[in-house]
Amino acid sequence: MANAVELIGISKYFPSTEVQANDNVNFSVVEGEIHALVGENGAGKTTLMNILYGLIKADDGKILINEELAHINHPDDAIRLGIGMVHQHFKLVPSFTVAQNIMLGMEPNKFGWLKQRDEIEQVEALSKKFGLPVDPRAKVSELPVGMQQRVEILKTLQRDTKILILDEPTAVLTPQEVRDLMVVVKRLSEDQGHTIIFITHKLIEVVEVADRVTVMRDGKNVGTKKVSNTDIPEMARMMVGREVLFRVKKEAAKPGELVLEADGVTVASDNGYPVVMDLSLKVRSGEILGVAGVSGNGQTELVEAISGIRPVEIGTIKLNGKGVTDSSVSARRHTGMAHIPEDRIHMGLNLNTNLDENVLLSRQRDKGFNKYGLIRRKKVSEFAGQIIEDFDVHGAKPGGSVDTLSGGNMQKIVVGRELSYEPEFIIANQPTRGLDVGSIEFVHRTLIEARDRGSAILLVSVELDEIMSLSDRVAVIYRGKINGEFDIKDATEEKLGILMAGGSLEDVEGTKNGKAPALQETP
Repeated sequence: MANAVELIGISKYFPSTEVQANDNVNFSVVEGEIHALVGENGAGKTTLMNILYGLIKADDGKILINEELAHINHPDDAIRLGIGMVHQHFKLVPSFTVAQNIMLGMEPNKFGWLKQRDEIEQVEALSKKFGLPVDPRAKVSELPVGMQQRVEILKTLQRDTKILILDEPTAVLTPQEVRDLMVVVKRLSEDQGHTIIFITHKLIEVVEVADRVTVMRDGKNVGTKKVSNTDIPEMARMMVGREVLFRVKKEAAKPGELVLEADGVTVASDNGYPVVMDLSLKVRSGEILGVAGVSGNGQTELVEAISGIRPVEIGTIKLNGKGVTDSSVSARRHTGMAHIPEDRIHMGLNLNTNLDENVLLSRQRDKGFNKYGLIRRKKVSEFAGQIIEDFDVHGAKPGGSVDTLSGGNMQKIVVGRELSYEPEFIIANQPTRGLDVGSIEFVHRTLIEARDRGSAILLVSVELDEIMSLSDRVAVIYRGKINGEFDIKDATEEKLGILMAGGSLEDVEGTKNGKAPALQETP
């Protein structure tokens, strides 16, 4: 079949960060295929696709669309050629409805606007055509992330897109939302004839959905293979340039003194309804307690209560034996707490400031960085440089921009800042969300090293592999309550899955005797 896309000799250099993002890259996609584009964070994947979509202009090279030379200097040029892009960080207007977002920028009627009824009818027809059910009247701010992504896809398809670029589409999705997206992607390719470029770092998704895969490393194309002719270990080697450990090696934990004690904690949602109810947890120095559960079962609110962001309605929280239930975030951090939040964009970083100021967050008054009330900027810059080196942050430099970094490299800045102080207590909430296999291995190893130095770690993750690999003990949260707790040697994915779905410990025991567990309905 003919090539729908062909990029020839594409190069792009960013002088401000001294990064060669793309280096003489050749890349082609056959019409109607699902082509995965993988690589470590900062390998140049998104830059290459931003060039194809007209957001960035290449320094050198040419673009062919449907085997004809194309001049793409702006997204409007790409859209006219049938190219659409769904970005990792959604570009929706939260206060608008689904219909308003999808129709935004489309040609108005003769009076200069579209009637609401017409918008709704057009969106309903579009939704039916592509098998992507949405409520046109719903406000985007009230939709779950997976549904917002569906709106982004429909918004792109509305513009008669034939070549669809999906940039890290599963980075913020729950496992169920990921499965739903895979069905959508296959349907668009097989039933609708779309050509799809699927940027990802999750190699299991490549195996599940793609026809071919191209691997990038350090701005170069290091190879393209049929997915049927490769496997995950080989793709990982191509990405990282070495063998990758998919499960971190660790010694048995040596728990010490009690560090975190949450007793009978009840926490309310923003609407005032209890979402964490009478929950108790203990974490000791030198151990990792993993909290497993389907997203939306109170994990976010629990972490916010322990870190001091959200008030506790009932119950108490102690750190190192000291009551901190009513203490501020700052006070808790100065007792030795570190927090790797699940949302690096809105909670972990300030994208309006530079890297130096981001690594300084919450430490402005520390003696090492503050003298007589003045920030010691040279010391801060040295600290930023140390984080860049220690945590292998691609494309970053002291004093440089943060908002130009890839999502994974932003996460490395957050992890580096929080762990560089050797804290006594670490909250790691979805610490590897959006990271590639090499970076995941690095973060996992770093957390184990912190545990071995004596840190108490509360790990919250929807990734069962991560929970099983890192945890010394596992607690399962379901509808705001702990539904069971295991030593890691007694935990299996089957047992955890039963408890995550609302089953009981009796159901778990029943699996040993061949009995089918009577599971409750998941939320």
